[in-house]
Amino acid sequence: MAVKGGYSNLGCGPDEERLIPTEGGRMSLFKARDWWSVVLGEGEEFDHGCLCVGDVDNSGSGYDKIAVGSYMGLLRIYSPHASKPGSGALAEDQLLEVQLRDPIIQLEIGKFVSCSDLLHLSVLHPRKLSVYAVTATAGNVEHGIQYQLRLVYEHNLQRTACNMTYGPFGGVTGHHFICIQSMDGMLMFFEQESYAFGRFLPGFLLPGPLCYCARTDTFITVSSTRQVESYKYEALAVATDTDAEQQRKASGKRLTADWTLVIGEQALDIIVPTFTSTSSIFVLGERNLYCLKDNGQIRFMKKLEYNPSCFLPYASVSEGTTNLLMGNHNSMLLVYQDVMLKWASQLSCVPVAVCVANFQDLKGVVVTLSGEGHLQCSYMGTDPSFFMAPRVEAREINYEEVDAEMKALQKIIKEATRTQDIFPKMNKEEDLTVTATVSGSVDSVSDNLLIDSVHSYSLAPKIQVKSRLAVQNPKLNVCVQPPLTVTQEQFVLDSMGPGSTSFVVFSVFLNEKYPPAELGGDVTVSYSTPTGMSNQLPLVRVAQCKFTLPLQLVCLPSAPSKNAKYKITIDTNKPLVSLGDVFPEFMEKSEEKEGNTLAFQLISSSIVTVQASKTTQRYRIQSEVFEDMWLVTKELLQRFNTFFAEQGVKDFRNSFAGPIPLQEFFDIVDHHFELRVNAEKYQDLLSERAVQFRAIQRRLLTRFKDKTPAPLQNLDTLMEGTYRQVIALADAAEENRASLCQAFARLRSATHLLITLLSLWQGLSPDQTAILEATLLPLLQDTPQLGWEESVDAAVSHLLRTCLSRSPKDQALSLSTSQLSMPKDMARLKKHITLLCDRLGKGGRLSLSAEANVQIPVIMPGTCEPIPEVDLEEPPLLQESSAKFIKKRQSSKRAKGNTGKMLLHPS
Repeated sequence: MAVKGGYSNLGCGPDEERLIPTEGGRMSLFKARDWWSVVLGEGEEFDHGCLCVGDVDNSGSGYDKIAVGSYMGLLRIYSPHASKPGSGALAEDQLLEVQLRDPIIQLEIGKFVSCSDLLHLSVLHPRKLSVYAVTATAGNVEHGIQYQLRLVYEHNLQRTACNMTYGPFGGVTGHHFICIQSMDGMLMFFEQESYAFGRFLPGFLLPGPLCYCARTDTFITVSSTRQVESYKYEALAVATDTDAEQQRKASGKRLTADWTLVIGEQALDIIVPTFTSTSSIFVLGERNLYCLKDNGQIRFMKKLEYNPSCFLPYASVSEGTTNLLMGNHNSMLLVYQDVMLKWASQLSCVPVAVCVANFQDLKGVVVTLSGEGHLQCSYMGTDPSFFMAPRVEAREINYEEVDAEMKALQKIIKEATRTQDIFPKMNKEEDLTVTATVSGSVDSVSDNLLIDSVHSYSLAPKIQVKSRLAVQNPKLNVCVQPPLTVTQEQFVLDSMGPGSTSFVVFSVFLNEKYPPAELGGDVTVSYSTPTGMSNQLPLVRVAQCKFTLPLQLVCLPSAPSKNAKYKITIDTNKPLVSLGDVFPEFMEKSEEKEGNTLAFQLISSSIVTVQASKTTQRYRIQSEVFEDMWLVTKELLQRFNTFFAEQGVKDFRNSFAGPIPLQEFFDIVDHHFELRVNAEKYQDLLSERAVQFRAIQRRLLTRFKDKTPAPLQNLDTLMEGTYRQVIALADAAEENRASLCQAFARLRSATHLLITLLSLWQGLSPDQTAILEATLLPLLQDTPQLGWEESVDAAVSHLLRTCLSRSPKDQALSLSTSQLSMPKDMARLKKHITLLCDRLGKGGRLSLSAEANVQIPVIMPGTCEPIPEVDLEEPPLLQESSAKFIKKRQSSKRAKGNTGKMLLHPS
């Protein structure tokens, strides 16, 4: 029991029964000192079984955590730390909060898993018993530990549960079994993951408290006849069946109590302490406290002058005695040594559950929980008070200075909002710098690295890690976009001193039969730097860099293709440049020596041809696969900018005259969405077959355990057929998953190409292009929970309602809070993307700020037929808009007719 400050510990022995004042006692002696407290939710209800303490996350530190469950189904886990009086709990004190579906009746911590010696959390619901594992994942920053609640197993109950107890039933060692008492008097026994048996208590009317005594292997309860009853586990195991009809007719042993004791009142709780050598059973009645021996004889009893609410025996330093904490409905916490009152403390609320826990800053803390959710950690005694009220200096308020300060702060906030900086700017020199060097030469990949016999080339980037200060435990991670892969993704480096340098070399190659969406990679190095303080943990920092892989890694020079299905044309404002000057490494191996045509053979894919016009300043890119043009188009634009920058040309511009290939893009979207739908279908079919397979297994197991063998009735044949179906569905699902990964990579390539064409079409600034890329490419990886379609639909809808709205009055700056889910079809998404391109064609500007979001009217040629806009709230009907192309206006002509959208049918 923790006692701080004013008085020494009470109830520890006959020699310490008097109050001995110590230094600094200035506050009320008989009031529990609040060490840590928190109020759990609003309108939630709690009872006796909703509180338990223990090392639930198996940290091994010896310190306890507090687990609290409510009748509203909320499970919370806390690790309290000392806080200032009145400040309440800190945010980091709450480790976990999970909303469960059913009300929580009781929580227990024990060894409930057969294959593990770790502690697990058992949660009792009215119709279900769940066992969870609480795991902690260490982070790289302070307060970065993440706690997760993982379901290990659960049992669905056929009867409504009242309470439960646990222990080593039958003398088992190293594990705990669970016994649940139902509302109709049935004891259900669970041997961890399996249900053992169930027995009805004789003469049952209403359930009472239940406790297990490991010394005698008995279960103790108080029945509706107001008597304490003890049942041996062995007698329960060999008794007749649970059904009442069979119990009357069966010839087996009837269940009888080992001993009984009439107490004449209903019991609130039963506790069997395990820390004392004396055999004691404590029963808390409505007006009396009983201490019984293991054979049911009364050791002592205490008549109470109040209505108790909860109690807890705890260890005493006096031999042969036991201390008790007793809470009552007068908000008092009483300390007894056997029957003698040793201490009384006032609480702030009526406790319904009480525990004693050991925390990092204080041991023996009293943890109480009220029915309204007031969780309090307190100790006995007083605190010294050194607070002195400061002198108040009255001064007049200068309103002019306040107004000037307010205007300055508003200006700073406005500038910070307008810049929209995501990452903080680092002014000081970095402690660790990472540099990537990529050579232009590629090598053939060895056969042991190839997958599906893909002919590929490899490249070996060189990473340099240089430290300015001493760094500890540097870890380097490499990430590339699939289907690119690296020979090693993680490297653990040795600790580095000031000025030291380390090098890391790895190989990058293509291992699938489709091109990647990006030829780039990221290198991240996490490390820690000492703070110089012995009592502080080292600071964890991260350094990163990016590298770009050459185009030769994924394609080879090839013979040009004259005819192609898909073509795009890039306009420039400068004279034609020979493709041999732009792609010298490809022109050396190409058969075309004039420099007007160059072809790229993508590995395991199509041929992409680049043609330079002989009369105009245009370049045509064509291929049989639409998304394969992306990498070549990106490389061509980047090399054009680099070439003219080296020539000293500052006004070089690329442009795209249209049309925007929306229909080709939508075909790729449809294919990706179809594979996602198939993945859900395979998942549902697998779940059905798995349920069927487990049901057949249970029936076969029942037949095999039966003492009188019965025919299998073709259950073995049905099981074999179901197993084959499960294997076939699993193979089909895996094949669909691989196809989905490939489709997502192709979708990202097509989206990159669409963004580039839109940027060239309207001359978007880099900031606007970044917003468009974040809108159409919000995900780096597809998941079953969140896919590309619903994410893009939400982002595009937000742009259409804000910066691309038809008028400032229609702008809705509030974000939608609805949960994203996979759409039923692609009609709505296609309509929104078409409308996005249409409004960009009318002069709409992409901006994240609320200012200057009004569209600029653009005069369009009179030959273009305007198409009325569709309201976003209308049903998603996409008739012909997705098949129409958006054509750029001719800047050299002055329109004299109607203005409208630039949607033209393909010629």
